[in-house]
Amino acid sequence: QVQLVESGGGLVQAGGSLRLSCTVSGRAFSRYGMGWFRQAPGKQREFVGAISSGGSSTRYTNSVKGRFTISRDNAKNTVYLQMNVLKPEDTAVYYCAAPCEPEVVVTPSYWGQGTQVTVSS
Repeated sequence: QVQLVESGGGLVQAGGSLRLSCTVSGRAFSRYGMGWFRQAPGKQREFVGAISSGGSSTRYTNSVKGRFTISRDNAKNTVYLQMNVLKPEDTAVYYCAAPCEPEVVVTPSYWGQGTQVTVSS
């Protein structure tokens, strides 16, 4: 069984930064591509970005390109989402999920519980 636990959400002013973490249980972590998704109130869940199993390939949705960076530390079974120059429209619950490959984004099987990110104007 794979379990994902996010942390690092919070309240930040526009222009600020946050780093989310997602720690994954299970020995197979290094074989999975990992993804980040978000869901704002009243909106559908959307893809934010993904990173390949080895970390060499990433993909981002257009609205976060140049501001968000996904990285991973396979020794710590953890994937990160560094969010810079945050905007009020980035306010959402953020989820990590697996498996999720940058090349082909399909609905992942495993999801974390989500962490709230609120950006004030």
